[in-house]
Amino acid sequence: MRKWSRQFEADDTILDILMTILRRSRFFFAGPRSARLNAFAALLFAFACYFPIAGQDEDTEPDPAASAVELFQKAQDAHEKGQLKEAVEIYDKAISAVAEFPEAEFQKGNALLSLGRRDEAEKAFRRTVQIRPDWNLALANLGSLLLGKGSYAEAEKHLLKAISIDSQNSLAYSALTELRLRTKAPPEQLKDLLLRLTALTERAKPTASAWAARAALEVALGEKAAARSSFNRALELDPKNQFALISKASAMLDEGDRTGAEGIIRTLDTSSGGGAVQMLQARLLFADGKAEEALKIINAISDPSPDVIAMRERLSLARTENAAELEKILEKNGTDAFVLGRLCSLFRTADPAKALAYCRRASEADPENIDHAVGFGAALVQAKLFTEAIEILRKLQKISPENVTIRANIATALFQLKRYAEAKAEYQWIAERQPTSAVAYYFLGITHDQLAEYLDAMANYQLFLRHADAERNKVEIEKVNLRLPILQKQIKEKKGKRT
Repeated sequence: MRKWSRQFEADDTILDILMTILRRSRFFFAGPRSARLNAFAALLFAFACYFPIAGQDEDTEPDPAASAVELFQKAQDAHEKGQLKEAVEIYDKAISAVAEFPEAEFQKGNALLSLGRRDEAEKAFRRTVQIRPDWNLALANLGSLLLGKGSYAEAEKHLLKAISIDSQNSLAYSALTELRLRTKAPPEQLKDLLLRLTALTERAKPTASAWAARAALEVALGEKAAARSSFNRALELDPKNQFALISKASAMLDEGDRTGAEGIIRTLDTSSGGGAVQMLQARLLFADGKAEEALKIINAISDPSPDVIAMRERLSLARTENAAELEKILEKNGTDAFVLGRLCSLFRTADPAKALAYCRRASEADPENIDHAVGFGAALVQAKLFTEAIEILRKLQKISPENVTIRANIATALFQLKRYAEAKAEYQWIAERQPTSAVAYYFLGITHDQLAEYLDAMANYQLFLRHADAERNKVEIEKVNLRLPILQKQIKEKKGKRT
């Protein structure tokens, strides 16, 4: 009788541990209720075979299954606390205690991924899928990792299988979207994927990743207004969603909005797999004419994807400051939009008239790329053709209303034409979207000052001084500091307009 009693106690202990795992394992028991029940059944079945048989001798060796579950629980505790190396070691012990432990393999892979040990993480995910071939979360993680390595064919196989098992797997959809875009999939495939994501995001409680993937596809299909809305929905749900931020910044660079993209890129985590953030940093530097710095970032990316390699090849050409060399290349192909765009940027300050010609040709050679048209507008500003610049930039603004670079050039042109009231509206728009932009506050302060709105001028000058860089904004800081005492006196004397 005592043996039976102890047996029941042992069984109850293991069941308690199993239920504890189910309650605490939010890492992998996510998704629909049916998926959670299946996971529970699978886990229960996996350990049921290890329960001691009733009537077994009291001095039986400790149950390895119970030991493995206990170790797994400790590993999860360490994992949740961010003690990743310790968690990996304990997961390994749990895996060693039983023949097959897919949950521990999966969690070990996640911890290794967080540590940046991608090759080891891949092995863990592969082992997970080998043990449990139909686990959609493991398939999605493995597919996403392989995508970062550029193993597109194998990644696609796992991602499609994950989606076939769970049509609401946001991670798999996000990774598949990125794969389709990287491999330049035909519009038909993109439209099909967009239809699926549209259906997914219209259901209850869509994820930020699903909205971000939908936005990326809308960008690729030219649905820019819809994309902006989808990006906003994604970031409302998760302001730090890396995929949404990376995709939005990339879309901004595609539209020539360097200023807007820069604001996002500064906030991104550079540990993103596949060098996605570094790619954006390099693109931004290149757009600013800093090809050498951009190439250094690209060269520093370990295990580069095909996109990174292609970017490196382009930068190798673009790093030259020798306009004559680029013009020779252009003689062989007069419609090379890339070279034309580079010459447009290169001559913008040195020879604005020549820059205009190249900007126009680049825009004609690649009319779908708004960056060339924006460059043309910026070249008009550099050439002091402010009225013409405003006319073109206003048209571009209708196409890309959230483009900060377009707004900045319009504001500059209006400011130079002394149309201060109109310039003020543009600078206010920029400051609202980039509240740490020292330059926006500086010119906003001047426009208020010129309009005799002294209190507002003082407020914006103070904001400028708060956000200004001591070296980069040295001249502007000196000008503001010279102006402030006189402005303070004017305010005390109650001069100027009251807004």
